[in-house]
Amino acid sequence: MKNNTLNLNYSQSSNSQSSIWKTPLTYVSLLLFGVGVGIGGAYTFSQSQLLAETSESLKQSQIIDSPEELAFAPTTGNFVTDVVNKVGPAVVRIDASRTVSTEVPPMFNDPFFRRFFGSQIPEIPQEQIQRGTGSGFILSKDGQILTNAHVVAGTKEVTVTLKDGRTFEGKVLGTDPLTDVGVIKIEANNLPTVKQGNSDDLQVGEWAIAIGNPLGLDNTVTTGIISATGRLSSQVGVGDKRVEFIQTDAAINPGNSGGPLLNANGQVIGMNTAIIQNAQGIGFAIPINRAEKIAEQLIANGKVEHPFLGIQMVEITPEIKKKLEESQGLNLTTDQGVLIVKVMPNSPAEQAGIKAGDILQGVDRKLLNNPGEVQQAVEKTAVGESLPLQIERNGKPLNLSVKVGVLPTQ
Repeated sequence: MKNNTLNLNYSQSSNSQSSIWKTPLTYVSLLLFGVGVGIGGAYTFSQSQLLAETSESLKQSQIIDSPEELAFAPTTGNFVTDVVNKVGPAVVRIDASRTVSTEVPPMFNDPFFRRFFGSQIPEIPQEQIQRGTGSGFILSKDGQILTNAHVVAGTKEVTVTLKDGRTFEGKVLGTDPLTDVGVIKIEANNLPTVKQGNSDDLQVGEWAIAIGNPLGLDNTVTTGIISATGRLSSQVGVGDKRVEFIQTDAAINPGNSGGPLLNANGQVIGMNTAIIQNAQGIGFAIPINRAEKIAEQLIANGKVEHPFLGIQMVEITPEIKKKLEESQGLNLTTDQGVLIVKVMPNSPAEQAGIKAGDILQGVDRKLLNNPGEVQQAVEKTAVGESLPLQIERNGKPLNLSVKVGVLPTQ
């Protein structure tokens, strides 16, 4: 019995000791498991949160603030390709034809001359048809198209071809030769249109993309940069124009006229227009802000009213000063400014008391050095407004105010 009791007690003691060790181990295991679950849960939660944040971040990065940005969101990774894909369908080819009179030398019609040389006189038609091709871009979904005035000069109807091959007869709504802006209308709906940028904010060095139909090669794309802004018409060699040009090194050739000049976002910043003969790597465009204002007047009225003073000017330089002193006996007392060489009869300038020989020093207290700057200052003044001029006459300062008139049509 003792042995059994002892054995029993021993057995109970062993079980008791085993239970004593098992309990802490269980707690430790549970604790370690809990920690593991906690760490795993935290890791899983952090990963899920990170993925959620990343996904939200990607969604936010894809949000576009405006329809214009949405229209030009990059798709190919090449911004030029993206611009061409978006804007290309809105660029058109314009085919114009005009009838011009042929001047026959008077002696060809002389009876005596024709009696002896009639068989040798070439047959010269009295009229000839001239054909030309240019470019344009669609402003509105209902078919208003902007182009150069010289592209559609001398005609009322043109043929407009879209990139998709559709052809329309276009009506010329109006042209303005002084700015070389013209507007055409075709009868169509839901047409692709361009997006307008802000040409006033252009910076030299920005990307420039030109699309047009040079030399009859449709949908040609060239790239470059903005080389300069604010080029005066006198600097470009077209002194009869009232435009400050954008200069670019994007290739612009005959047939590009009227096509859009675009920025890297695919927005129109100018209309390609001027080419200097024998120049390489230089092209010019009319700033779109200026072209749009002219187009609005052409669409509304079919014509544009330009401000007018009625003076002819020349920039004073040491060379010109010397020539004027020698040829006309003028004794100029200044080496800079703008000399008024002629005042038009019955013009606003004559009515204000301006005289030939006056030296124009400034307009509205702004110093001006050449006729181009004077012209631009006048162009920015509304018809009917008074423009203060600072004049020097016989060596004495004189302030005059001119009420701006309307430039007479030729």
